[in-house]
Amino acid sequence: MAEDKNALFPIGEKAPADYFVGKVMVKNLVPADDILNTVIGNVVFEAGARNNWHRHPGGQILIATAGTGYYQEKGKPVHLLHKGDVVSILPDIVHWHGASRDSAFTHIAINPNTQKGVVEWLERVTDEEYLGAYP
Repeated sequence: MAEDKNALFPIGEKAPADYFVGKVMVKNLVPADDILNTVIGNVVFEAGARNNWHRHPGGQILIATAGTGYYQEKGKPVHLLHKGDVVSILPDIVHWHGASRDSAFTHIAINPNTQKGVVEWLERVTDEEYLGAYP
């Protein structure tokens, strides 16, 4: 994944393979602290990359900034995401997000209320779940 000279933020570091499928880069923009209780990161997914099912005890907000992506809550239909889309995820909702099959995808992830915990990682999104997400 090459550095995009038009990107708003630097590309960051490779995300842990235990929690992501495919190449994903994360740039921490606002680290956790005990005052703001918010973590903000810029996340870049190569085409076909995604994270595991997971939940955020304090909720999460995603702001799509480039490409085409997917967002899905457990048991619900997938949502197609484009630049400018915003997803507000209530606390403890099991979900996943990532790039579409044919496009890279970038979003800003805002994790508020970190005093409740940041993320609980769950099982991988299977290829069948991912490939069945959108025709």
